[in-house]
Amino acid sequence: MNKESILTAAALLLLSACGGGGDDNASANETPAPTPPTVTPAPPEGSSSPCDSGDGGVNWTALAEADCEDLSQYGLFRNEQDPSSDAHAPGFAYQLATELFSNYASKYRFIFLPEGSSISYRDQEALSFPTGTVLVKTFALPADTQVQEPENETLIETRLLIKRASGWTSLPYRWQDGKATLAVAGGSVSHTLNRQGESLTFDYAIPSRAECKVCHQQTNEAGTSIIAPIGVQPWLLNTNNESGQNQLAQWQSSGLITGLPELADISSSGAIADTSSPLQDRAKGYLAVNCAHCHSDTGYASVSGLRLGFFVDHTSFKYGICKQPPGWDGGARGLDYDIVPGNAEHSIVVYRQQLNEPKDRMPPLGRAISHTEGVELVSEWIDSLPLSLGSCN
Repeated sequence: MNKESILTAAALLLLSACGGGGDDNASANETPAPTPPTVTPAPPEGSSSPCDSGDGGVNWTALAEADCEDLSQYGLFRNEQDPSSDAHAPGFAYQLATELFSNYASKYRFIFLPEGSSISYRDQEALSFPTGTVLVKTFALPADTQVQEPENETLIETRLLIKRASGWTSLPYRWQDGKATLAVAGGSVSHTLNRQGESLTFDYAIPSRAECKVCHQQTNEAGTSIIAPIGVQPWLLNTNNESGQNQLAQWQSSGLITGLPELADISSSGAIADTSSPLQDRAKGYLAVNCAHCHSDTGYASVSGLRLGFFVDHTSFKYGICKQPPGWDGGARGLDYDIVPGNAEHSIVVYRQQLNEPKDRMPPLGRAISHTEGVELVSEWIDSLPLSLGSCN
């Protein structure tokens, strides 16, 4: 078994635990197996590759046709050793109101749209992008969680989602010695950071291409499993960027998006620390970003019955209110319910945010340490839920 197969098998083993508490007893027939990602074959020996045809700008031909060995061959950034800023035109940066937690990594996001094209607005799902679009996300780990700036961080990986003629495909690149190379099988990077006086050492896992699909899987209208973007949803994008302008409104004025309604009609989660935003929106936004890609009707945790999307009724059984997970044993605390209104300490959703063992932690991929601020936010919200929602007895 090669390295990618081993990592893929490991990822699927972890995901068998997915659920509000998870479903360790789910059969292979209940949870769909990931289809292997499309791999662009290498050109015949002696022939030229589109990866080598760059002219100092964005290499659109390579992006459309080839899985280049070096990230720099796509010509996405003016400084090929710095993917945190200064993208080549027509690339532009964007931010999310709240983010998936990835061991306190900073994330630098960019969108590249083919010339003359635009994004189409969709309300409660990811925006629709034209063929040729490239979504870029770079992860950099800080030495100190309170000093998250490029000069104080270590570049770890850059992930591409490219919408080719055949659909979306994922490409993970690992940074080493100022260069990002394709890491089809993923990888592991040891890192130590300071979290408010606490020194934490952990292994950061770079996902393989197969693992990328674990989170980005969706089922289309034909019932086929496909890769699709997750974070580019209106309620996450309805926020101000670094210039202080609402980025959706800015995109509209620049002709980058069509069909945008009034901003007042678009939901927004707010950042987790933004106390001017409602606690409920911030907590539901955090759970949606970190959990709903699996805890959805077509996600890998669909068999759990737990649904944590931003627009799911949070007072409902399917959102976890007094809901018992179908397979998880409750851990050392012997907990019984996903969410116990008014009692975060006895809610499995919070408990599994704090656990770090692969078979117990949630989410199972993407983190090796717990997110203190995220735990505090979700705990505060659950403690605020009225007891009238259910006693869970």
